[in-house]
Amino acid sequence: MSPASAPVPVPALPDAADPSTLKKAAGGGSNAPVHTGKKDYKGFVAGVFSGIAKLSVGHPFDTVKVRLQTSKDAHFRGPLDCTLQTVRKEGVRGLYKGATPPLVGWMVMDSVMLGSLTLYRRLLLENVFSQPHLRSWLPFSAAQSDPKTLPSFGHGIAGIMAGTTVSFIAAPVEHIKARLQVQYAADKSKRMYSGPIDCLRKMLGTHGIRGVYRGLWATVFFRSFFFFWWGSYDVFTRYLKKNTNMSAPAINFWAGGVSAQVFWLTSYPSDVVKQRLMTDPMGGGLNDGQRQFRGWKDAAVAVWRERGWKGYWRGFVPCFLRAFPANAMALVAFEGVMRTLP
Repeated sequence: MSPASAPVPVPALPDAADPSTLKKAAGGGSNAPVHTGKKDYKGFVAGVFSGIAKLSVGHPFDTVKVRLQTSKDAHFRGPLDCTLQTVRKEGVRGLYKGATPPLVGWMVMDSVMLGSLTLYRRLLLENVFSQPHLRSWLPFSAAQSDPKTLPSFGHGIAGIMAGTTVSFIAAPVEHIKARLQVQYAADKSKRMYSGPIDCLRKMLGTHGIRGVYRGLWATVFFRSFFFFWWGSYDVFTRYLKKNTNMSAPAINFWAGGVSAQVFWLTSYPSDVVKQRLMTDPMGGGLNDGQRQFRGWKDAAVAVWRERGWKGYWRGFVPCFLRAFPANAMALVAFEGVMRTLP
């Protein structure tokens, strides 16, 4: 998952429906009190392996998605045609164009995401949702009356906060990745950027740090939809735990995969606009063309003018197909490392 940088699975816990109890939230299922922080490192380390697994499975889908989002209608007839053209002209390696930035970036992003998500959930529980006089006024919280449990609405709020935090890492990573993914020339000598370092160097040299961070606020807006990811993840987890005999890993697998698709169903139009902004020519000394969009709003209007409401869903199929397996594999890697670490 983007959102490409799509979000990562939450640490597995013994009671999947009660992942924010004060005794068990910190260590991915350890019995250490949350205040000690002795097991906090596990989530950060396991997040690195989650990012590697997600990239290995999901990047080809992401390349097709970005190319469909940013190309003219006549360029590709659909996801399958885009895939076949890419492999035929550029080889299988063409599907992994721009993989280096997210390989490094997603390892860091997943680590930051897991760590900050856990921290925000704990802070929200301790300072807001454990207060009865506050909890009764918060949406969808009064029904889940256990003061030691973070309600689904609280998980959603923590998701927004974690999404905003990780956006400051995700924005430059996704910006570089997107520009590399839309280089169609098979001959490297004909490409504007020879790789991620070259892309970063040229953008810094011509547009400075603001150029590298072009699309930051579009990224923050896109990741605000983490509310639906983590809120629905908790809802599905509670439902499966109550109504099935699945094991905890199986519950995490299915709840994580389905909630990832809920996230993309709600956030996808904002991702299309973000990608258009990030692949827009930067102009100036870069000599890559004339800049079309001043900001997110201009890109959103352009999508509507070009294709109507359907434009906001262009490339959705590969994204939707990617969401479940990529996050399922990320979860398998994450859980394995969490079980292995002392």
